[in-house]
Amino acid sequence: MVLQNKTQEEHLTSYVNRIMRIADITWGSSKQKFIVRYRGQLILDSEEAYEQISTLLKPLKITPLFRLDGDSHVVILIDGIIEPKRSNPLVNLLLFILTLLSVLLAGALYAYQGPSTDNIKELVISILRNMASGWPFAISMLAILLAHEFGHYLAARYHKTSVTLPYFIPFPLSPFGTMGAFIQLKEPPRNKKILHDIGVAGPLSGLVVAIPVLIYGLYLSDVGQLPKVLPPGQVFEGNSILYLFLKYLIHGELLPSPNTFGNLSPFIYWIRYFFTGMPLPSGGRDVLLNPVAWAGWAGLLVTALNLIPAGQLDGGHLIYVLLGEKAKRLFPVILGLLLLLGFVWSGWWLWAFLIFFLGRSYAEPLDQITQLDSKRRAIAILGLIIFVLVFTPVPLVGSY
Repeated sequence: MVLQNKTQEEHLTSYVNRIMRIADITWGSSKQKFIVRYRGQLILDSEEAYEQISTLLKPLKITPLFRLDGDSHVVILIDGIIEPKRSNPLVNLLLFILTLLSVLLAGALYAYQGPSTDNIKELVISILRNMASGWPFAISMLAILLAHEFGHYLAARYHKTSVTLPYFIPFPLSPFGTMGAFIQLKEPPRNKKILHDIGVAGPLSGLVVAIPVLIYGLYLSDVGQLPKVLPPGQVFEGNSILYLFLKYLIHGELLPSPNTFGNLSPFIYWIRYFFTGMPLPSGGRDVLLNPVAWAGWAGLLVTALNLIPAGQLDGGHLIYVLLGEKAKRLFPVILGLLLLLGFVWSGWWLWAFLIFFLGRSYAEPLDQITQLDSKRRAIAILGLIIFVLVFTPVPLVGSY
């Protein structure tokens, strides 16, 4: 939109004068991405000012942006408004049904105790006959994912931000039967408070379900002796600080408990095992996770992955609302750490790839002048502390 006459210029300026003490004005041109930029100081609370100016400009199909420039406030008017498109809920429903079947199959495979056979056809028939054994895992896993995604969804709807229903991702080849789920904002969040609320609601809601599921599952799980020679394909789940604590709380010991610490002190042994998953605790003791506990552990892992403080992930939202543009400086650090962790678990290289190519941008609110209140700042910091508590440096490690 290029303004055609002085009257139009004065019209927009009169609107901005209602919310701002204007120091200078820069008019855009056809080559620039804005109509006009005003610099000065807001005379109203920033949230109230944004609500007022956006309401005035909406009939003109103009979107205001609030920015900070040192100690000055900047109001930028750009041509066009975002009109969220309708999405097809049948797609969400179909993906959920496929994910349900995929997770049910993963649960049946995890719980399978039938005869071992090299005949693939017989094995598949046997597993399909025992699909009902997959329900405890499937219900637990989907309850955690649903809580996480609807935490985001309901927070967005509460703030009148247009959002899709959750898209679940079926993946039968995964040990969990799914690659998780996601929602998509159809419009940018209005300010950092709203971005914070939407971002943190998912992980906190998911944990509210995942922790009780894990505790219940651990109560149902036995602690057993591991063979001194581990069979090929034996897989151990990784440890986070929270997971170690819950195992200790329920079973009274740090698990897995090795047969020997060798020449190391227990502290050094656990530091090494925590960050490398080695050496495998052959001959020691470990909790034998039942399907519900396996789903609870997966819920902690999903929470940790979502809270990685980078890009479009939930953790990226939290670090952005806390640090603003400075958060972008941490991006290469986070990426470098993931690449280093890839030497102990190759899956981190995939995550580094996804974050680099798909998640380099941050969700920037329309109003970047409005800052977090102290309560939200504390919750955002808590979210990052939770990330430290549930992060698993080596999610899965196996014997060969």
